[in-house]
Amino acid sequence: MSFCKIFLRVAGVFSLACVPAGATSATVTSPRLSTTATVTTTLPIERIEKTLADYKRWLNLVEQRDAVAGLATAVVIDGKVVFEGTIGYADVATREPVTPTTVFRLASLSKAFAATLTGLLVDEGKLSWNTRLTDVLPYFKLKDMQAADQATISDILGQKLGLPRNTYDNMLEGDVSYQELVRKLDEVDMTCGVGECYGYQNIAFSMIGDVVLARTGDFFYHQVDKRLFYPLGMATANYGRAALESSESWARPHHASRGGWVPFEPNEIYYRVAPAAGVNASLRDMEKWLIAQMGGRTDVLPTSLLDTLHVPGVATPGELRSSPWRRARLTDASYALGWRVYKYAGETLIYHAGAVAGYRTMLGFFPKYRVGVVTMWNSSGSTPSGLMPMVFDNLLGLPHVDWAQIESDAKKPAAPRPKRRTAQSKRHH
Repeated sequence: MSFCKIFLRVAGVFSLACVPAGATSATVTSPRLSTTATVTTTLPIERIEKTLADYKRWLNLVEQRDAVAGLATAVVIDGKVVFEGTIGYADVATREPVTPTTVFRLASLSKAFAATLTGLLVDEGKLSWNTRLTDVLPYFKLKDMQAADQATISDILGQKLGLPRNTYDNMLEGDVSYQELVRKLDEVDMTCGVGECYGYQNIAFSMIGDVVLARTGDFFYHQVDKRLFYPLGMATANYGRAALESSESWARPHHASRGGWVPFEPNEIYYRVAPAAGVNASLRDMEKWLIAQMGGRTDVLPTSLLDTLHVPGVATPGELRSSPWRRARLTDASYALGWRVYKYAGETLIYHAGAVAGYRTMLGFFPKYRVGVVTMWNSSGSTPSGLMPMVFDNLLGLPHVDWAQIESDAKKPAAPRPKRRTAQSKRHH
């Protein structure tokens, strides 16, 4: 395992981003911090130092238990990377290690890129959050056409189109094309009126790509590259399987077997809905994305845009019960625009997670403290998903709970048998 050194200044101002031992230091541009953002509160230095030391120890335990094929994670505070860690392998078969520049599939973390791009286009006057889908997409229909006439881009980005959860994902996995499925939405019984309830979507969400093409004359992924990846310096971020596999270092997906982690070929399915699940990025890319979303790059993402993206929208009460740490820590949950918004022990947490076959991702931050964490891993299994709330608990001074279940003295369990992939297993995020 290789971790970067952690640099802290006693006065509470953090140094430039750290670089793992043996790595070549990248040029770091000092982020422009927002002067108009919500007033922030500084966490105690002693608490931060203890949290980062504990995080390193927890990651060592994850590696010792072989609980993940490979993992990359970082902690960002006040616009600076204060912790950067990697464990395991990008490819267990070749023993290629994960590094901070290893590219992972982001899965549903991609949704925030789609919403953010849309916000930039709104700021330019090319769209409005209230732009009606029927005014842009001639093919768009719902079973209730009066409701369809009222549906806006904010309804699809805010997961409140009124359709049943994960509409047609099973057919997408059955190799039916996005183009066909998005034209069959009028065959689906609606669960509520447009804008009235939460229903998480991948196919309907991805109509925003068609909207962007219609209003800019340019492909969605070109616009993300031009307006987000390039100005933020996300040098290894891209879209699609071909781009993933052409990356200098990329994480292969792995499944568990009796003999350990086994790599397999990436699945193409959810790349077909690129706005919902098509982004690939490295840890270094995601550090820059996290800094920008916390208000550290107002030259690219204005504070007013971030405020709009992060405002709670439709309630998502099911999130309060979906895992042990959520049941214990969350008192409120909503979907905003490409982001989830939680009340975590009374504090606002902006969050999203993603999962496709062989990849899992999580990103969350507390605007009040300007502190965030990103974690990506390339294997089945949920053990690493407990690490982020452990870090959050430490930072907030909450009682310690081993959410990842890694601190027990019990013998490490054998790697689980690979499960048959099901649609449900990928639809929680």
